[in-house]
Amino acid sequence: MLIDADAYQRVLGEELRKLRKQRGWTRKELNERLQSEISLQTLATYELGTRQCSVVRLVEICLAMDELPQNLLERVHRRVFGDEPGRVRLNLAKVVADDQPELLPLRRWARGRLEQASGNDVQLEFSALERMAELCGMETQDLIARLRKLSGLPPGY
Repeated sequence: MLIDADAYQRVLGEELRKLRKQRGWTRKELNERLQSEISLQTLATYELGTRQCSVVRLVEICLAMDELPQNLLERVHRRVFGDEPGRVRLNLAKVVADDQPELLPLRRWARGRLEQASGNDVQLEFSALERMAELCGMETQDLIARLRKLSGLPPGY
């Protein structure tokens, strides 16, 4: 399994930011609860995913927010490497490169998303996949199976 370090770092930052906001805290309030000195700019770059966080620092941040580090990492891992509950991961570049004629509407959409997105992978909710299946003139489960295959995922993943 290949690791997209940029995507992993970005998702880790999103999860840290989401956790902090769930607590209703500003970065300054989080910083006040940390054991060591971290600048607000450093916290911001962690949350933006533009700076790597050491394991010890990550544990410190998690514990300050009363979160087990393994739970945070589990959510990050699930988002990066697998489907979130009720969603299917889709590799836009692979969809664009595919030549199945019935997926033409999906290819057009994926091409537009690639121009706007910062990465190749997106997670789609089941309701969006149902609409895409209609556009492609196929059953939703058939479309999902094809998309999993395109993304290199086993059918039941």
